[in-house]
Amino acid sequence: MSTLVWHKSSYCQAASNCLNVASDADGTIRLRESEAPDTVLTTTPARLGDFIRAAKAGEFDHLNP
Repeated sequence: MSTLVWHKSSYCQAASNCLNVASDADGTIRLRESEAPDTVLTTTPARLGDFIRAAKAGEFDHLNP
């Protein structure tokens, strides 16, 4: 089992809570929030791409009152 190399978001320079992302050798994407590093979300590049496109299109805006 390889050790994951976590990368921090470039938007997180002065923030205390940051998004970290890593990729396994098989291409699985791992996401975690820096204040809860033991909680890791796992996804595929295609599903993450779908999520990012949906967020950019405003599909989740109704969730933020």
